Amino acid sequence: MRLTYEPGQPRRVTEAREFGRVAVLFGGDSSEREISLLSGNAVLEGLQRRAVDAHAFDPRDAALAALMTQGFERVWIALHGPGGEDGTLQGALEYLGVPYTGSGVMGSAIGMDKLRTKRLALAAGVPTADYLVLRGPEDFEPAVQRLKLPMIVKPASQGSSVGMTKVERAADLPAAFAAAAQLETLVFAEPWITGKEYTVAILGDRALPSIRIETPKTFYDYEAKYFRDDTRYFCPSGLGASAEEHLAGLALAAFDACGASGWGRADFMMDGAGRPQLLEINTIPGMTSHSLVPMAARAVGVDFDELVWRVLETSFARRLAPATKVEA
Repeated sequence: MRLTYEPGQPRRVTEAREFGRVAVLFGGDSSEREISLLSGNAVLEGLQRRAVDAHAFDPRDAALAALMTQGFERVWIALHGPGGEDGTLQGALEYLGVPYTGSGVMGSAIGMDKLRTKRLALAAGVPTADYLVLRGPEDFEPAVQRLKLPMIVKPASQGSSVGMTKVERAADLPAAFAAAAQLETLVFAEPWITGKEYTVAILGDRALPSIRIETPKTFYDYEAKYFRDDTRYFCPSGLGASAEEHLAGLALAAFDACGASGWGRADFMMDGAGRPQLLEINTIPGMTSHSLVPMAARAVGVDFDELVWRVLETSFARRLAPATKVEA
């Protein structure tokens, strides 16, 4: 079996039965399992409220091949982090011939890799902060000289700000590197940007209204994203019409440069001159009570249940390709 991808106008579905039997994949075994469980349960409940024949499926507990034996016709992916958001799962579903939501193998793999996202964004004219790959202690002094202090150290392929550390003293750089390197081998540093943070959600080929984020934490980290009640969100974000349009264009350009599709989010910081700098894209953003895509959707009159329905519609961009006849 083989899936073929047909980008363009998504199919609009009017009857829940058109989706068939749907598996909501969530949980998994990445560092973001806790958030995936929250997202997946919220998605599952939203689909079921709309009478979709949706069921929970945790790939930590069952092999993906069970999707076939249990008669699932499509998948809503709510797995965050490595293994779910990095193209691995998407490739497995392609092999099984099961249509799924959101970005494909390439877009997922690139979107999960912050370094390659930055490189492609720059090539597409989307500004992003300077950076330096950290391979070990030999790179610490060059990083301080080039990027200055403070800086932020990041693992390249973790989501939800996992493994990120703000470094204000050169003496703290080894510990920050060790924290990131414990999660993966590819680590890099960027200058610390002190401006305002914005995010732009994408649904189909449309950028939703931007959201401005304020947190009392040092930065918008894992706790601030999902659990704190004192993180503040502003939608409308307060940008003027031209600035809003510019930010939306950058978000769509970054998404396109990475080969992402269907739905997702692009995150930005404003530098000292008020210019947006791309932080990363997210191809499977959170769908919890604190999440940003549902917040942006509400601003244009799309409630949570309608949002998860529309994301599920993106699975129709992938369908089984006709069998190829091989001549003897």
